[in-house]
Amino acid sequence: MPSTFTDPAGVARDEPLYTVVHNDKKRVAYFYDSDIGNYAYVTGHPMKPHRIRLAHSLVMNYNVYKFLEVYRAKPAVTAEMTQFHTDEYIEFLQKVTPDNMDGFMREQGKYNVGDDCPVFDGLFEFCGISAGGSMEGAARLNRDKCDIAINWAGGLHHAKKSEASGFCYVNGIWPSQFPGTHIVLAILELLRFKKRVLYIDIDVHHGDGVEEAFYTTDRVMTVSFHKYGEYFPGTGELRDIGIGSGKNYAVNFPLRDGIDDTTYSSIFQPVISAVMQYFQPEAVVLQCGGDSLSGDRLGCFNLSMRGHANCVNYVRSFGLPTLVLGGGGYTMRNVARTWAYETGRLVGVEMNPVLPYNEYYDYYGPDYELDVRSSNMENANSPEYLEKIKISVIENLKKTAPVPSVQMQDVPRQGFGMSDDQEDELDDMDEDENKDVRRTQRQWEKERARQDEFEESDDEDMAQANGVFKPNGPQRRSILDFKNPKAVEDMDLDIGEPAPPSIAATAAAAAAKPAEPTAVDNDETMIDNDEAQPDAAEPDVEAPATTAAQPAASSAAKIDEDGDVDMGEADEKPAEPEAEIKTEEIETAPAPEPEAERRPSPAAATAEPATEAAAAASPKAASPVPDANTEKPVAEEPSKIAEEASDKAPAATTDDKEKEADKPQE
Repeated sequence: MPSTFTDPAGVARDEPLYTVVHNDKKRVAYFYDSDIGNYAYVTGHPMKPHRIRLAHSLVMNYNVYKFLEVYRAKPAVTAEMTQFHTDEYIEFLQKVTPDNMDGFMREQGKYNVGDDCPVFDGLFEFCGISAGGSMEGAARLNRDKCDIAINWAGGLHHAKKSEASGFCYVNGIWPSQFPGTHIVLAILELLRFKKRVLYIDIDVHHGDGVEEAFYTTDRVMTVSFHKYGEYFPGTGELRDIGIGSGKNYAVNFPLRDGIDDTTYSSIFQPVISAVMQYFQPEAVVLQCGGDSLSGDRLGCFNLSMRGHANCVNYVRSFGLPTLVLGGGGYTMRNVARTWAYETGRLVGVEMNPVLPYNEYYDYYGPDYELDVRSSNMENANSPEYLEKIKISVIENLKKTAPVPSVQMQDVPRQGFGMSDDQEDELDDMDEDENKDVRRTQRQWEKERARQDEFEESDDEDMAQANGVFKPNGPQRRSILDFKNPKAVEDMDLDIGEPAPPSIAATAAAAAAKPAEPTAVDNDETMIDNDEAQPDAAEPDVEAPATTAAQPAASSAAKIDEDGDVDMGEADEKPAEPEAEIKTEEIETAPAPEPEAERRPSPAAATAEPATEAAAAASPKAASPVPDANTEKPVAEEPSKIAEEASDKAPAATTDDKEKEADKPQE
């Protein structure tokens, strides 16, 4: 059975973080700037750019980044922003700060900068980061460097040509929360190479800024599904269909409160299918505002995470070059979950519902799941109302046929973003600056794993440096993980030094040992040897009571002037093997343990006969008895002496012989 390992939050991680559901090998470019989360609107403002950082952390810790080409786009500069916005407006955004904003009161009123769109530190830099990812994504789609480009920092769709609106300063750049994509600037970049571009908006608010920018052209069709009626920005009526050559190229589907997954899908898919049929776009820009999710602070729809993601997946199924952007969304944990999940669907994987541990793990309590559920909110959109609007929209689309043609001409101006030559130059510079590095940060970010690989390779150190938390526990399966459940468990044996036996265990083992036939034969052999050498065995077999003088003399010979035992002079017998064995035994084991066995404690006085019998049967019973004056050896621990004695097999055999010799005299 595979061993269970846990992540730092203690969650079991036996199941994979994702499963592959599409293996169509789409090239997905992912734009993220780590500085985006450092900007913040004023205190209490619902727009929070920190959401993008939360979503990115989930993308990294689900290991979805392995299928992405990760880029940090060059921030948009003034010249690029003024392709759509007026010079005066962009110049104002550059100059105004919280410290000097009182000197720009007139301009604030003129450009609608104030309550919804406040002035905060780093405002212009924030706009540059937001717009840069969208324009760079469009440029890569034009150069066929990717099939899908993702910029969750973009999608701010309310900004106008010369004013901020709805938390948005530069179109495609929302102030603070999703500063990211000059939607209009990105579409203008796509139009350099694409004949027709489709813009789809699933934000709860109407995409008025983008619609206004292309209201008079037939090369861009804008399709918006939004709440209409007593709601910001108050535009997006069904009859708003465009003017001039752009008539019928603006599609608005006004909705009411509480629309759920089923009803939203019943209108989204038929309308988008008709748009693809009649307009036949060559590229798609999809704005994925998260304020249409259930439970949003400013939203009034009832979509779940999967209902929202179904729209993304349906657009992906057409196989067109697609730029995917963020947008609204004011409940951070829900927006982060949804955008991370949709990133996985865009690369063709289904992510595990249990969230992996990440640095923002506490945001997702108490369930810690990758899910945003619908509530029991009432759906004010009746089937009859939705069917009526759907029929009207499709009838307007039929009026756009045939597909509008585009006059052939030279591609105007230099494109946004980096050219191929500039990108190659950066690659060369990266190589020159990191000659001794196996894989640089830039190379790691651009590398994509193949979904059909048996086992992908990865640089774990580089991943951890970029915010990926490594689960605790074994990463590879061990051979010990697969055991036979029917096998009998063996007792674990310590092949090292044996543990010292207790005195009671030694006595019990010794009492049982004479019953073994092999021990009797061995004792008989040793008795014969004793008869040839009576002097060696004689001091050991005499009882302590009858040999009081002899131990005293021996003791006197072995104790020096200081009272220490001289182990070198004890029982020296020249050229006799048995005597040498006994001398070695005396040197290494003064045998206090036999003394402890032969001298019963007061508590065991009544059991003296049994104790003497056990001591006589013990292999250590034959060791010499120390004199009463020699107290140091007796003070030694019995367990240590037993350990030393157990390591000497020859000594144990000799003691068996002498023990047998004791029996006749007893």
